[in-house]
Amino acid sequence: MSPQSTEDNEKSRPVMCRGVRGATTVTENTKEAILEATREMMFIIIRANDMRAADVASAYFTTTVYLDATYPALAARQLGWYDAALLCGHEMQVPDGLPMCIRVLIHWNTTRRDTEIVHVYLRDAASLRPDRKSLPEIPEDEMAAILEDFDMQSLHFDPDGLKK
Repeated sequence: MSPQSTEDNEKSRPVMCRGVRGATTVTENTKEAILEATREMMFIIIRANDMRAADVASAYFTTTVYLDATYPALAARQLGWYDAALLCGHEMQVPDGLPMCIRVLIHWNTTRRDTEIVHVYLRDAASLRPDRKSLPEIPEDEMAAILEDFDMQSLHFDPDGLKK
């Protein structure tokens, strides 16, 4: 397929809001270290996905609890994301979790398929995204038991808020 026909095909797809993930780490809790690592991660995400700031709906940045010298969202503002909604928070404290970590979830309006999105994991955060094939399987009998005991009708939405 020629580059032109690939481009035309992408333009004919509907715009979807896709999640783009990224993570990186720092060695110290300083404003400079947090902003430098976040700018690096964001720059690579932007370049790898050919992302335009105008297409970004929002981004949620998190840090491990000991990173509090500055807001990592400031790095996105420094890169020109003036109008996107940005929010920061702390990650859950999980035993043996990756320390000194900055993560981002970007909500991006794009015509790309989910398989065409490039997620970026840098520095020690590269260990966070295992190959999907290495994830533990859920036993079929466990899934069957869950579905057997679950009332699928409870998922139906009643716009009037009345239980029937």
